[in-house]
Amino acid sequence: MSQNNNTYVKKELPANLQKTGIILLLVGVVFGALHFFVDFQNALFSYLLSYMFLVSIGVGALFLVALEYVVNADWSVPIRRVVENVATIVPLLIILAIPLLFNLTNVFSWARPIPSADKVLLSKSPFLNTSFFLIRTAVCIGLWVLFYFILTKNSRKQDETKDQLLTKKNIRYSAIFIPVFALTITMSAIDWMMSLEPHWYSTIFGVYFFSGSVLASLSVVTFATIMLREKGFLHPRMTDDHYYSLGALLFAFINFWAYIAFSQYLLIWYANLPEETFWFLGRYEGGWVVISLALIVIHFLVPYAILLSQPAKMDPKRLKFAAIWILFAHYVDLYWLIMPNMHTEHFSILSVILQFAFPTAAVGIIILAFYYRSKNANMVPVGDPKLEKGLNFKL
Repeated sequence: MSQNNNTYVKKELPANLQKTGIILLLVGVVFGALHFFVDFQNALFSYLLSYMFLVSIGVGALFLVALEYVVNADWSVPIRRVVENVATIVPLLIILAIPLLFNLTNVFSWARPIPSADKVLLSKSPFLNTSFFLIRTAVCIGLWVLFYFILTKNSRKQDETKDQLLTKKNIRYSAIFIPVFALTITMSAIDWMMSLEPHWYSTIFGVYFFSGSVLASLSVVTFATIMLREKGFLHPRMTDDHYYSLGALLFAFINFWAYIAFSQYLLIWYANLPEETFWFLGRYEGGWVVISLALIVIHFLVPYAILLSQPAKMDPKRLKFAAIWILFAHYVDLYWLIMPNMHTEHFSILSVILQFAFPTAAVGIIILAFYYRSKNANMVPVGDPKLEKGLNFKL
């Protein structure tokens, strides 16, 4: 099926995209299972890392959908369906969380019997206990899934009915979701990552994870948007000005992440309290100091330099490279947050190599979720009343 110069016509995504997703998922699952056999503890933390990677992308994309409705943005309407498809990861989190929920005692020290001498953990036990943790996890994922289905259902229904009231409904639902998102993303960051070291705390940790999540989801959306437009799957009237807005958002959140990361470090360094500084000191010992210092370059300086100029924010090749780079940087960031908390006496080169299994599976999940969600719907929200304004967007 072809398109003329002015009208959007739905095209099916190529079957080889599905095959690629299946291959990546199968390879990741097979070698992930081998990883559990070789080094169960290492594999479990690697799985947690990939799980939080998917959480950040899926929930971050859902936040971007809600944000568009709340701020009444026009420019992003032609690509909103891309963002919705990325958010399809959210319902899958119900299944993906199960292996971790059955192994809490192997991941979290607070899930095991607490020594009577550990006054800090005992004081936190009303919050850090298995029952309350399961309830919080169910509530967080349940709310994400609920708002995902509400927002995407109304958006897709509008393609058929052209009912403008559906936009108003989604604006109201999005206004409710934004504070819900702030609370649940913070709670998830605290539960799944900060509580890995339950003696440590940071009041800015939730914002830190939020900044990385939005940046990661924006990267996936940017890469997917450029690829889809180049292959003719989006509206033919889209221009490079839409790329600029994506590039500008990426650049903004790169700086926001750096600001939050530096603020967290500066406040703890300045206070110099032993109960706070030990977390950073552990990441400046042994080989972790290399990753700690490299993170500054990988996650801030390189993408900052790539996207600094205005032409760079409109260059498809540079944007695609920046998107992939930022996703890699985000994964390294999560690795830096999670893996130093793994306490195991076993270490082998094979287990290190097998750590690539679950991120490979995660990429396969993203591709397959996007592919299957896009099969029975337009790639452009043709019923949205703001679509024409979005297509006419100019800098």
